[in-house]
Amino acid sequence: MWAGRSLGRPFGWLWAAFTVSTVGTRLAFDAFPLIAILVLHVGPIEVAELAAAGLAVGAVAAVPLGPWVEFRRKRPVMVAMDLTRFVAVLSVPVAFAAGSLSFAQLLVVSVIVAAADIAFTAASGAYLKDLLRGADLLVANARLESTTWTATVLGPPLGGAMIGLFGPVTTVVADAVSYLLSAMGIRAIGGREPHPARSDSHGLRAHDLVEGWRYILTHPALRPLFVNTIMVNGLIMATSPLLAVLMVGHLGFEPWQYGLAFGVPCVGGLVGSRLARPLAARYGPHRVLVVAGAARACWSLGLAFVCPGTAGIVLVIAVQLGLVTCMGVFTPLFATYRLDHTDPRRVARTLAAWSITSKLGTATLTALWGLLASITSARIAIAAAGLLLLATPLALPRRTPAPRPGPNWPMAAVDPAAPPPSSTAAAVAVAAEGAQRPSRFRGTW
Repeated sequence: MWAGRSLGRPFGWLWAAFTVSTVGTRLAFDAFPLIAILVLHVGPIEVAELAAAGLAVGAVAAVPLGPWVEFRRKRPVMVAMDLTRFVAVLSVPVAFAAGSLSFAQLLVVSVIVAAADIAFTAASGAYLKDLLRGADLLVANARLESTTWTATVLGPPLGGAMIGLFGPVTTVVADAVSYLLSAMGIRAIGGREPHPARSDSHGLRAHDLVEGWRYILTHPALRPLFVNTIMVNGLIMATSPLLAVLMVGHLGFEPWQYGLAFGVPCVGGLVGSRLARPLAARYGPHRVLVVAGAARACWSLGLAFVCPGTAGIVLVIAVQLGLVTCMGVFTPLFATYRLDHTDPRRVARTLAAWSITSKLGTATLTALWGLLASITSARIAIAAAGLLLLATPLALPRRTPAPRPGPNWPMAAVDPAAPPPSSTAAAVAVAAEGAQRPSRFRGTW
């Protein structure tokens, strides 16, 4: 049974760190928008600004981080980014307790967390590329994805209940502590990580800053998937704050009901992640990637029809169940596909460029959709995003190009009828993003 395979002590500690940080993030499901609505009493424009500004400024600040991470040991970077997020997030409940919490502080914390997320994603993907090899690829991807969806099933309802019982910043405290525990888990891996070598003795060069984008945009396998994931993630995430405003602010749902409506359907993500490997083995990873990628774009339009009461919750659960099941299948295959087609010497820069673009795209679309909602309504803006999502499957890769060779990169072509043979498990590098999940499913890693 593939689920029982041992992937070694280092991966065990990494998995444990991933688990605790994911649980913390899921407990704090949409915590900042809810705090902005319930504590600071802001409207849809401000909620959209909170989501957009944090992503945009954080992404711009992170531009030099990709090449910086590429040529440094990855575990110390991951620990440093966890500790940075711990301090930043913990400042919110401290300010709330002191009666000094402001919208500006939420913006600043969002920026810091966004930049640290990008650096962590780049470091974790490059680290796992070296840690695991060959047949362990989809096993590790599926385990991490299953952990994500298990936490997502349990986290939002529990987080909503915690907010109702103990106050609006309770889950933010849990999220902050989870970053600290994650840093401790990564630190516990032990052993000495070799310092990456580079071909010259110069420091950071201008060429390094754009190398990730140059590599993606000139790569026939990565370019279409890059366009697709940026579009899908941006459109889904742009509606997330509007959905919070619509359900909690306009339709009168309680925070625990909001969490329940998005938590319960994530059972589908757990099921999908368990199905990814057997489906890929039977039908070929590329075919399953394309079908699941197309299917995940077909559900969000239904959220425009949410109504008050039980019927509204049932509708949201049904739509989310279909969406996250498709995402659960898509994400491990996406992580595998992306790393199989990435030169090992460019992993951190490629993942950083992907994350930065995803965050900037999401920030832009979130701001535009906040403006659209203010001119029309949150419901109309959600419907517009759902309609545009229906066109995104056109950007999925249609063929199965072999991993592109390069100097010192002796990788064989991928057999489309078998699991990819030569890359490394890195579901933790998906964050999100291009494979980063929408904010109502967002992960710590």
